[in-house]
Amino acid sequence: MDFDELPKKIPVFPLSNFIMFPGTTVPLNIFEPRYLQMVNDSMKNHRMIGMIQPKKSGDLKNPDLYEIGCIGKITSFNETEDGRILIILNGICRFRIDSEVKSEKLYRECEVKYNSFLNDISKKNNDIKFTDLNMIMENMKKFFKKQGYIVNLKDLEKKDLSQTLNDLSMASPFSLEEKQILLESLDINTRKEKMEQILNNYIKDEFENTTIQ
Repeated sequence: MDFDELPKKIPVFPLSNFIMFPGTTVPLNIFEPRYLQMVNDSMKNHRMIGMIQPKKSGDLKNPDLYEIGCIGKITSFNETEDGRILIILNGICRFRIDSEVKSEKLYRECEVKYNSFLNDISKKNNDIKFTDLNMIMENMKKFFKKQGYIVNLKDLEKKDLSQTLNDLSMASPFSLEEKQILLESLDINTRKEKMEQILNNYIKDEFENTTIQ
């Protein structure tokens, strides 16, 4: 998809502790009336939805939003007998919220800009290799095990490096704020460094907590 094809006004789906990256695919189970309306409206238009994290501030039903999210395109749409909608969303490009649009719709809409994230569309090559991820993979295994998660990280090596880091960022049981830091990292090298910092902090905290007498 070309940069010029991305819509400047989009419906946004605030979902806490959830991030989506360009090139990733996520299934969503839609059942709230406002988001059923959002998906149905999107299917009639550009089939795109902006995924974004809500902040812990603002009204409970209308929380403040982080500035940066990721727009995705609906590539699969199925209605269930009990009224739910099951969709698959393919991440395309990150965006920055410019302003929120006032409307009578049940869901929220925003004017957005993509110009800070043109590399998401161009898929510019990077200069780091899978061997550079060895420490991340080892620390990730320790972290997942500590959290009670069982994950086959070897499957990730079948994907390209950018998608591997993005999948790890999405799947990891990091905090809302930590996931947002990874999403906002402008390039893959910065995201790799931020993930290393986050994992090192967890490993360090675990070591200190187990050695204090």
